[in-house]
Amino acid sequence: MNRTLIALAATAALFGASAAQAEDKLTLQLKWVTQGQFAGYYVAKDKGFYKEAGLDVTIKPGGPDIAPPQIIAGGGADVIIEWMPAALAAREKGVALVNIAQPFKRSGMMLTCRKETGIASPADLKGKTLGVWFYGNEYPFMAWMSKLGLKTDGSPEGVKVIKQGFNVDPLLQKQAACISTMTYNEYWQVIDAGLKADDLVTFKYADMGVATMEDGLYTTEAKLADPKMVEKLAKFVKASMKGWAWAAANPEAAAKIVLDNDATGAQTEKHQVRMVGEINKLTAGSTGALDPADYDLTVKTLLTAGGETPVISKEPKGAWTHAVTDAAGIK
Repeated sequence: MNRTLIALAATAALFGASAAQAEDKLTLQLKWVTQGQFAGYYVAKDKGFYKEAGLDVTIKPGGPDIAPPQIIAGGGADVIIEWMPAALAAREKGVALVNIAQPFKRSGMMLTCRKETGIASPADLKGKTLGVWFYGNEYPFMAWMSKLGLKTDGSPEGVKVIKQGFNVDPLLQKQAACISTMTYNEYWQVIDAGLKADDLVTFKYADMGVATMEDGLYTTEAKLADPKMVEKLAKFVKASMKGWAWAAANPEAAAKIVLDNDATGAQTEKHQVRMVGEINKLTAGSTGALDPADYDLTVKTLLTAGGETPVISKEPKGAWTHAVTDAAGIK
């Protein structure tokens, strides 16, 4: 190799190193394990959308023993994915979380019931045993029961509530007439277990007017005080929404990307393709900017839900901002 080629190679290597150093590092903590629920972020990383934005993004999977608010409070992430009830509860307890973007426009939570139990409308829930997720996931249900005038103490004029694990066993084993499901996950686990859609009746919380916002992007007030972090987060949100748009246009390919990033190998292609398709219905129509009306409905639901322990005791202040989406040019 002559001196000119050596010099060019050295310059290219130096330029490449400088470009790599110029990429801002950012860590995203997921709410749950690697699955189609988070396809937009995996797509944005796989397709180079983050890299194009000058970002080096690390995506950390979640799980049953991982609480995203605790992770970011401990410095383990720059931004987290969380459901709004849990985020607002954490904020009230001292973790100053702020919603910076809302890729999910609609809630995927619903109650799935066996038709054979005689349930055809909400009025038929009276006297039935219902499986409900707790740890902050029960509040839309409690608000709905309050609207229906049904007590949740097991009395004849109300409903009996059992704490449901993150599975569909109570419905399959006929321990409950209805259980909590997500449109993109547990409902299909019921179907895959052998029940047909005609055997089931579903009630979507969004249709009941008590849905709370899911899968928002949150950071802390302290991080938002740094203009450079706001700029970095704006690039992240814009690239992530590009990832979600790609996933909507290419659901099967997006599911494959998710599977390629699943270190556990526990997911199946059939389930992930289906999940991405259902998730796309929840992100449809979202620009990434939080709609204040959706936030207000969530807060109203939480303040009127009751339950064993109210998730929030008063209306939050400063719990969301458009600063990041505005910086990203998203309206």
